[in-house]
Amino acid sequence: MAHIVAIWRNSLHTILDVYERRRGPLRIFFPLLFLFFVFLNVGCYWCGIFTAFPQYMLTHEADHYLKLQFPVGILGALFDSLSFFVTIWIIRRALASEKASEYIFHLSLDLVIAVIATFWVLFVFTSGGWLISLFESVPEGLALRGEKYTARAVQALQDPTGRENAKNIYFGIIMGVSAALPTCIHLFLFFSSSIIALRNKVFETKSIIDQKEKKCP
Repeated sequence: MAHIVAIWRNSLHTILDVYERRRGPLRIFFPLLFLFFVFLNVGCYWCGIFTAFPQYMLTHEADHYLKLQFPVGILGALFDSLSFFVTIWIIRRALASEKASEYIFHLSLDLVIAVIATFWVLFVFTSGGWLISLFESVPEGLALRGEKYTARAVQALQDPTGRENAKNIYFGIIMGVSAALPTCIHLFLFFSSSIIALRNKVFETKSIIDQKEKKCP
């Protein structure tokens, strides 16, 4: 395990080094990062709509969902941009740790960010939809809208295999893609490090066997 963590640490250190060398001034980097997450969140939003709830765009509520993409993109990008810098801080703390357990513990904090992102998605759809409804013919109450989305989340947890619940879970996963990027990167580095460590172990074992065979008369 120590060998895997060492390879994992080196890979993560390389990524952090590239980021710090190429980031440039924060006043330029942050707006670009924010715009990236805006487009990513809007893209995920429409991907979820057209793959899970395409019928929504064939009803009188289509205009509402067209408008909803703006608060979804902006509020989602705000969370993702801020969590990006939190992730960078976590990575620095992880690389500064001496023990493998401390290293893994620090990186596992990204899972906490992913959980918080789930509640943020509920907040975005609740508050964003409420703001849009204020300019529509039938405004919705913020509390009522919050109860509706909370009820959907509870139903999805209670019966995840139900048709509508499964769609809501799928939609939530799609909307959580941007927040899950750091976790996905850590998992990718872990598995790639494991493969490299295993390959090195196989080559090392093969080398030892070859050396023993050469020594034999």
